[in-house]
Amino acid sequence: MTNFLTGEELGAFELGKLLDRAAELKAGRREGAGRDALAGRSVALVFERPSTRTRISFEVGVSELGAHPVVLRGEEMQLSRGESVGDTARVLSRYVDAIVIRSGSHETVAALAEAAEVPVVNGLTPLHHPCQALADLLTMRERFGDLQGLRLAYVGDGNNVARSLAILGELAGVEVVVAAPAGYQLEEGHGAKLIADPRAAAAGADALYTDVWVSMGDETEAQRRRADLAPFQLDADLLAVAGEGAIVLHCLPAHPGEEISAEALYGERSAVWDQAENRLHAQKALLELLVTEER
Repeated sequence: MTNFLTGEELGAFELGKLLDRAAELKAGRREGAGRDALAGRSVALVFERPSTRTRISFEVGVSELGAHPVVLRGEEMQLSRGESVGDTARVLSRYVDAIVIRSGSHETVAALAEAAEVPVVNGLTPLHHPCQALADLLTMRERFGDLQGLRLAYVGDGNNVARSLAILGELAGVEVVVAAPAGYQLEEGHGAKLIADPRAAAAGADALYTDVWVSMGDETEAQRRRADLAPFQLDADLLAVAGEGAIVLHCLPAHPGEEISAEALYGERSAVWDQAENRLHAQKALLELLVTEER
């Protein structure tokens, strides 16, 4: 595997081994597990958009692996003044051992990966958020022991998070069901079951998942989106039809009272904060795999 752009670069066995390693790194974090794995290396972290979890988890993770994180904001780079994506990739490849990029354009990330000579990781684009899905699967595995045969119900906007859950969930043996209204549903072909009824999706589910209704770039349609998605809130009524031990997942940031109720977000069935932490451990395992494999 050279790059990690959609999650489709992984096979089922490779995904399982990556999650195994993430669990090892988490368990041994305070003892320095993985501390020298990338010693002497550098990783560029390019952020064209605001970021909390992605930036912090990657910056801390790179450091904990013994490498140097080079944080680059879009407006600080010559990309903002017309330098091509290809030239940027060629130059960065001479300086660093891997590139992580969070961008408002999936095409930009794909073009960067095409021209780069080092691994490129998609930290988020409008089409895919595969690093988030790795953390989600790690969280479910911690809670249930095994992923095979679990049912995850995603309710709300069929966005980049839903798409990545569908792709990586299928690889892991998780049944992913996406419930969304017309005009917001995920397209066919990614391995998820697509339905319109959130209660039918949630029935017997092991995990209920949602994401914000108004993402970056959707602000001009905020009022309409909130009205269309209102019946898809993740709340106590939806949890009542899920499996007895079902957990609540949200990739954050959350807006309690919109896509999720405060009771669900902060309640005893929430695994959201473990899920946020697991970005760190899953991404460390991913970088180990990509960079050591390349060298």
